[in-house]
Amino acid sequence: MNYSLILILVSLIVLVVVGMILLNFFGLWFQALMSKADVSLVQLIGMRFRKVPAKSIVESKIMGIKAGLELGTEDLEAHYMAGGHVQRVVQALIAADKANIPLTFKRAAAIDLAGRNVLEAVQMSVNPKVIETPRVAAMAMDGIQLMAIARVTVRANLDKLVGGAGEETILARVGEGIVSTIGSARNHKSVLENPDQISKTVLSKGLDSGTAYDILSIDIADVDVGKNIGAELETDRAEADKKIAQAKAEERRAMAIAQEQEMIARVAEMRAKVVQMEAQVPQAISDAFRAGKLGVMDYYNMKNVMADTSMRENIAGGGQTPSKT
Repeated sequence: MNYSLILILVSLIVLVVVGMILLNFFGLWFQALMSKADVSLVQLIGMRFRKVPAKSIVESKIMGIKAGLELGTEDLEAHYMAGGHVQRVVQALIAADKANIPLTFKRAAAIDLAGRNVLEAVQMSVNPKVIETPRVAAMAMDGIQLMAIARVTVRANLDKLVGGAGEETILARVGEGIVSTIGSARNHKSVLENPDQISKTVLSKGLDSGTAYDILSIDIADVDVGKNIGAELETDRAEADKKIAQAKAEERRAMAIAQEQEMIARVAEMRAKVVQMEAQVPQAISDAFRAGKLGVMDYYNMKNVMADTSMRENIAGGGQTPSKT
């Protein structure tokens, strides 16, 4: 009797749980049934256990079915579990279908999982987007700086969205094209007179290669005259040459001073040697007297010669004639 009561209680609990689950998904199931979306209760319960938002899947499928698209419930569920945006993908498929743009669910899911906004890409395919470059500075051959701003009209290419470069690459390539075009101009006046030449030259380079966009047009919005870079460079070069010349002159001056100091030192050294040798003369004369090699008359003759030599030097130098001893 006790086992029967327990069995009845367990059965009641199971019925209550099943009833709550059925009531929880009955509204979605009935909504899908009335919309001919073909989503069963078993699939809804399975989504619950797989932690997939059943409401989002059902509403996305109903939206696609009403737009005339054939979408599989398993495909939508798998895309959500892979980290994709189900409703955005379905909206992109509907927009592409209305615009007669060929786009399959597989490609749309791949674009979405690649991190791009597939709905925005479809909208950009229908309505091209205009992106503006920052102010690009370049110098013509005459040394005058020009600053240009370009507006680039691009259209998303759905076939290149997976693996294709983005808007930053387009802007970088357009900026590079503007710099090279202005740099090849003979003078800045020719660029100011025909700014459309920049657009034509840049557009002919196929800058959209490898990107997710097709460039429809490149329009120069503004061109301003900047600095005279050529004159500034010449001025800086002249200033640098002047500093180099001054440094070399200072180096030569320092070398000349060093040589002069060296000569003065040598002269002083020679004078010191002469003084040293002259200091030994009296001693030599005294030794000559003692040895008998020098007489008194010889000594006086030598003094007369020295006085005469001194007198001749004074006459030659404009001095006074000394008296003889």
